[in-house]
Amino acid sequence: MQRLLMFLKTQQDGSLLEVMDLKQLFDPFSACVLGRLHAGEELQEPELLLKRDLLFPSGESLPDCWIDPSYGKR
Repeated sequence: MQRLLMFLKTQQDGSLLEVMDLKQLFDPFSACVLGRLHAGEELQEPELLLKRDLLFPSGESLPDCWIDPSYGKR
């Protein structure tokens, strides 16, 4: 089974984040996402990061439907 990879970047310093749980990323009721920062030479331990502090590598914000639990009720 092939594992899908998705990378985001942090707003703070632009470090790349490998998203470990895509389901958590897409869930608007989850404020955080588990990921592994790709910074430095050593493999980093997975950690929870706030989704509001993340961007796509292009610099675009994450879609509201991934962040706002009331998105569909507008």
